[in-house]
Amino acid sequence: MRKQMSRLTIRIGLPILFVLFFTTGCGFFQGEQTLEEIDVPATSQTSDEEANADSDVVDEASDAEVTTVEVETVPRELYLINEEGMVVPQTVELPKPESNEVAAQVLEYLIKDGPVTNILPNGFEAVLPANTEILGLTLQPDGTLIVDVSNEFTEYQAEEEQQIIQAMTYTLTQFENVDRVTLWINGYEQTEMPVNGTPLSEGYSRANGINIHYTDGVDLMDSEAVTLYYPTQQGEQFYYVPVTQHVEMVNDNLYQSVVQALLEGPSYDLDLLHVFNNGASLIEEPTVEDGVLHVTFNKEILSNESTSAISDEVMETLVLTLTNQMDINSVSVKVEEIEQVFNEHGVPYSEPVSREAFVPTGSL
Repeated sequence: MRKQMSRLTIRIGLPILFVLFFTTGCGFFQGEQTLEEIDVPATSQTSDEEANADSDVVDEASDAEVTTVEVETVPRELYLINEEGMVVPQTVELPKPESNEVAAQVLEYLIKDGPVTNILPNGFEAVLPANTEILGLTLQPDGTLIVDVSNEFTEYQAEEEQQIIQAMTYTLTQFENVDRVTLWINGYEQTEMPVNGTPLSEGYSRANGINIHYTDGVDLMDSEAVTLYYPTQQGEQFYYVPVTQHVEMVNDNLYQSVVQALLEGPSYDLDLLHVFNNGASLIEEPTVEDGVLHVTFNKEILSNESTSAISDEVMETLVLTLTNQMDINSVSVKVEEIEQVFNEHGVPYSEPVSREAFVPTGSL
């Protein structure tokens, strides 16, 4: 798991420390003191000369050296609600928790008016009901995570239910040893969600979908429900939205069907971006070997043929979508008649690209 460090800067004026030392005398080294003992009374300045001297010391504090305290953080994916009401992953830096508290921490950061409030990206909101408490978490050997929450969890509107269970499930299943989630409330197992009755008896997993969208004209009997990632832009922020929809099967090859759906772009009624060039297509059926999906495109997939570059948005769309499929760990992209393909910055794709190139991964 990638770990990053953020720095919390605290300005401490060295001259101010000198004043505290001077005004408290030798008592500064005589053990603990109360605030009253080290406060300087307002009557202690007896002349204009002393007042001016103190003023000079305060002015010099702004130029003092900076002392830093390092706070270790880790990147996590939180599934939040965007302005269109869709459940969307956002990678944020969270304080590194104590051992065995990772799952509890990410859930706490999904609670409205909770610790996520001060770090919410613009246009996003948390999803779990305010004042919800995480009472306990138990990971079963089969990958099921039992989540026990307080009664406040039930205080939501029926139309929010799918957002809540999807956000919880996708946030918790970012950890590779969590496959599904079951819900307990105040120590009692739930077979359905408490407000609108979404079934939970078998648990809830990514297979249940997210931001489920039904596309007109698709035969549900001759198609497969898959989750595709489409990019979108909100102000200056660029991010990816997972959408579960039915795609028509091509040559009975699921991976070819998924890529074809991406090449065709999102449904017209979704405010999402189409990042593939017109004419881009697969030139052979995708194949899987040891968890690596091999896909080969024609040259129209390139953003710049002279540099053999594929746009970053195209590569991330492919990798996020295809590694969301079972048994696919990474994606190898080839282009006809091109020996080596590169990203937009000239870095070669010499190895298959995994999901963690774009989002944090890891285990509980």
